[in-house]
Amino acid sequence: MKKPPASPIKLSAVISVHNEQAQLAECLRTLSFADEIVVLLDKCTDGSGDVAAQFTDRLISGAWAKEGDRRNAGIDACRGEWIFEIDADERVPEELAREIRWTIEQTACDWHEILVDNYVGTRLVRWGWGASFGKAAYPGLFRKGVKVWGDQRVHPSLQWTGTKGPMLKNRLIHYVDRNISDMIRRLDNYSTARARDLREQGVRDSTANNIRRLVSRFFKCYVARKGYREGGYGLIVAICAGLYPLLSHLKATLEDE
Repeated sequence: MKKPPASPIKLSAVISVHNEQAQLAECLRTLSFADEIVVLLDKCTDGSGDVAAQFTDRLISGAWAKEGDRRNAGIDACRGEWIFEIDADERVPEELAREIRWTIEQTACDWHEILVDNYVGTRLVRWGWGASFGKAAYPGLFRKGVKVWGDQRVHPSLQWTGTKGPMLKNRLIHYVDRNISDMIRRLDNYSTARARDLREQGVRDSTANNIRRLVSRFFKCYVARKGYREGGYGLIVAICAGLYPLLSHLKATLEDE
């Protein structure tokens, strides 16, 4: 007797990780609503692969120098009609999981943004994110083939085809930083990676322009996006967002690596 055909894969959840053994299981447990889970293991030297194998057999191992290339490799490995992108420091509440399943069954559009609740330690910091330093929302749910990442190391660009749909109402949980020191380390890592992209691309800009960006990005996060409502946390976010392009520029022009 022939076996019945396997059910088509409607939704793939994809996650790219580098040495995330400590928190990977907590993320993957929230993805049981997907028809498949794809885990891309980027230069992992810890037990991330063993943790991932407890949840899925769709494991992709390799080494990628750039975030855009890594994310594209994960997307290419997905077999679903729809793809949900997530990171190891993020969690999907049940309400959002149900909304994602409902959306892919009902929508005529090709991609949707998802709101994000960002935590610094145990503190919810909802206001003030953006300007390439934290995300208040992201385009994480999309049909396969409509989203392609650029080849940058950090904050890669996006190319889209298709139609944008309404933003989902329920929020993703993102444990973005453990504390303020962790936030500052992230700023250092981001600006170092961005400086390498700038050197490779031969981008030339003035220090004065990047000082202006510091001011405009600070205003955007602290005032326009109401970071002031978060007190000192909103101030730190706005300062980091403003410093990011200036530090990247200075590292690109003053350092070789």
